Amino acid sequence: MATLIVAPPVPTQEEISAPLETRREPLRISAPKKPAGKGEHFAQFGVLALLLAAPALICVHSACANDPDIWWHLRTGQWILQHHAVPRVDPFSGTNAGSAWPAYSWLYELLTFQLFARLGLVGIVGYSAGMVLAITVALHHLIKRLQADFSIVALLIFSTCFAIGHLFTPRPWLFTVLFFIVEIDILMHARRTGRVRELAWLPVIFALWSNIHIQFIDGLIVLGIALVEVLVTSRGIGVKTRLRAPALIAALAGSILATMANPFGWHIYPVAYGLAAQPGVLDKINELKAIPFRDLTDYSVLLLTLAATAALAWGRRFRVFEIVLLAFAALMSFRSQRDVWVIAVAAAAILASTIRGRENPVAVRLPRFATGFAAILAGVLMLTGFRALHVNNGLLEAQIEKTFPVKAVEAIQANHYAGPVYNDFNWGGYLIWALRMPVSIDGRAAFYGDQAIDRSIATWGAEPDWYADPELKKAGLVIGPPKAALMQVLRLDPQFRLVYEDKVAAVFVAQK
Repeated sequence: MATLIVAPPVPTQEEISAPLETRREPLRISAPKKPAGKGEHFAQFGVLALLLAAPALICVHSACANDPDIWWHLRTGQWILQHHAVPRVDPFSGTNAGSAWPAYSWLYELLTFQLFARLGLVGIVGYSAGMVLAITVALHHLIKRLQADFSIVALLIFSTCFAIGHLFTPRPWLFTVLFFIVEIDILMHARRTGRVRELAWLPVIFALWSNIHIQFIDGLIVLGIALVEVLVTSRGIGVKTRLRAPALIAALAGSILATMANPFGWHIYPVAYGLAAQPGVLDKINELKAIPFRDLTDYSVLLLTLAATAALAWGRRFRVFEIVLLAFAALMSFRSQRDVWVIAVAAAAILASTIRGRENPVAVRLPRFATGFAAILAGVLMLTGFRALHVNNGLLEAQIEKTFPVKAVEAIQANHYAGPVYNDFNWGGYLIWALRMPVSIDGRAAFYGDQAIDRSIATWGAEPDWYADPELKKAGLVIGPPKAALMQVLRLDPQFRLVYEDKVAAVFVAQK
């Protein structure tokens, strides 16, 4: 019995010569789709504006100005303006007075102090909200260029922002998250299209990054991963991309040189190594500890990681950059919950580039200019949120008084009590700003080191040798939470006299 053989259609010369990404797919028979009307476009525009504004509005609603580290950052910014120089030795500590301390976040500190000087505590909240809005807009740009389906874009933006929401505080790491997203966006686009023009922005980004936050090192590692991919795939291993080695080597070399455009030059690298080589701090500072998996945000990070891993496995293609990036991100993020943004951003980019959305999403796609208008509208909504939510300096100052020893500092200054000061870790930054006396310890954990932190924890816990703490022995003034174990034993110690107490703080003066 004869068998009818139907030959496949012969491709045209245009299809043969076209790039792999633009070749026509085999014909699929499906019902014609009706183009989206204006109502659908307006609805999508509104959803996008709200999606971009929501994380910033949540930041405004939480109105976090009581971060323990913002105070020593503010004092550093003020010191820089007063002395027209960047600190290279510590001017704030009594314990390590005169020790080397390069203020590597000096540009962030200048920015936040200027905001505080002009707007008060509202400026600090404004910094956080503005940076969160910029992060969300950059995240949307990254995902939109990799994924055409608006529903998937919206879901990935929401999931990523939810996973890193606890990091939306007035810290320099917000700049690191923003720069990291922009870097991934540039690299993913260049790898997919072969267009290297955007790589020229990388040295500019790294020049700013190295003056704002020490984690610019993470960005250089990602550039190194991209270069490894190009070199490995040139030997036939893994899926090739359109990015070529010369352009990437030039971008990497330019970025490394740009990082040295800071007050400390190449010496910023030993500083970064010293911070990374101090593992003991990871076990003592809550934000540096591993993810505890105690709330939904922790599990959302895990879900994003598993989803990205599954997407790469399902594709059955050896994607060198994505696989190594995900492994690096997992190492960073599961080691320290402060760095969960690395895995969240990496997973979102991988999912956006691997998930197949609806077959005809173009019909409901917004024009390019609409995205810019949505970002502007989101900014207007954020600014309106300050007024609508009654976020003002009076409200924020009341919040500070419930967290930090505001009244106790006023009592110390009014009575001219003399130091040296012995304080706990969490209040050190605030005392640097408000009390203007050298402190025994503050939030610069790496500067003080594991031994000093262990000693402070043991003393404040009133462990058996608490009285042997050399910093406590030479203290003229002890300030801390009234319910702390050390404060209880000092009440019975004739060498110290209680001179002030409220619900937040107690103050003891040494009897010498």
